[in-house]
Amino acid sequence: MTYDLYIGDRTFSSWSLRGWLMMEKFNLPYRTHLVGLYNGTMAEDLATLAPARLVPVMRTPEGTVVGESLAMAETLAERHPKAGLWPSDPAARAAARWLAAAMSAGFTALRETCPMQLQHVNKGFPISPEVQKDLDRVQELWTHARAQRSEEGPWLFGTYSLADVFYAPVVARITGYDLPVSKEAQEYCATTLNDPAFKTWRAEGLKVIYDPFPYDYGVPLTPWPDS
Repeated sequence: MTYDLYIGDRTFSSWSLRGWLMMEKFNLPYRTHLVGLYNGTMAEDLATLAPARLVPVMRTPEGTVVGESLAMAETLAERHPKAGLWPSDPAARAAARWLAAAMSAGFTALRETCPMQLQHVNKGFPISPEVQKDLDRVQELWTHARAQRSEEGPWLFGTYSLADVFYAPVVARITGYDLPVSKEAQEYCATTLNDPAFKTWRAEGLKVIYDPFPYDYGVPLTPWPDS
């Protein structure tokens, strides 16, 4: 009963990080398959998973192919009701689904202007009004999540849930571009950065050397926190 999970380059593929965390953080059995996002083999690598064209995508143990992170999340939660992928409290669970859907559909300026990269910190990165608006909205949603907590803990809804899965790449963007956020948001970011699963993902990504590095903004670079 093992899932096959297809992902892209770990240093850059934010959606792949989400797919992997769904498996890793909730102790689901899986095999990882790396798809060539940067070497031009992506279409070939996904050929047997049609109509999937993007990563992540998974194949269930029964052979069903599921693409799109939100669909994967709901499928896994349905198949593993005791794994705790969503918060147990109904109000918190509804809010967590709201946050995940908002992430899937929105924050276009943040996602396009600040592509996820886990190698270093861009200092003095210019922040547009559109990116700032997205940052403000992210923090508003995180504050709403904390207000819905029915359990104690450092994550958005106390204990780790799919909401944290969906916002892990946002934390990476805040960190990688040194984006200004509140103290509470900084504490949540630190929780994600120090999570062993996140650290493992980043360490695996750093094993691949990119020359030239895909994202060069001409600003000073500093080491990734705790690297």
